[in-house]
Amino acid sequence: MKLLRKWSRILHRDVGFFFIGTTLIYAISGIALNHMADWNPNYKVEINHFTTSINLEKTASLENNILNLLDKIDSRDNYKSHYYSNPNTLKIFLKGGSSIYVNIKSGKGMAEYLKRRSVFYESNYLHYNPNRLWTWFSDIYAAALILFVVTSFFITKGKHGILGRGGIYTALGILIPILFLIYYM
Repeated sequence: MKLLRKWSRILHRDVGFFFIGTTLIYAISGIALNHMADWNPNYKVEINHFTTSINLEKTASLENNILNLLDKIDSRDNYKSHYYSNPNTLKIFLKGGSSIYVNIKSGKGMAEYLKRRSVFYESNYLHYNPNRLWTWFSDIYAAALILFVVTSFFITKGKHGILGRGGIYTALGILIPILFLIYYM
């Protein structure tokens, strides 16, 4: 038992150090994704209001007029497409998911820019398993988490270990998610 306890501590510590970064990434991403109803964890939205006198009604020169508008408020290189969401509103799609809305009668407009949230965007990207290599790494990480669980049973002995207080915490840690699932499913 002494040897098992020794190797449990060694594996728990060394594998734990190796996966510190991965644990932080998944923790940050998990918190962000848990609160998607409250905010967009991948993008922040920046809104700029403007007024234009450029004619944006359906004419032969509409696309050229849109490009002239973009020269003033953004960049013509970002133009993707456009359409009229109603007879008075032109929506212009930009690269990167941003868009511009213009009331063609009043000339009042709003540019809605999506900006990536640094750290969160990248963390969430990894949380979605973007490719096969990351899926393999994530599977290895999941196996390491199982190893953490198993080795934690043997690290502490006596009344604080798995047969004492540690066992009570372990039982609660298993029981609470099960009760939650039963109650909400």
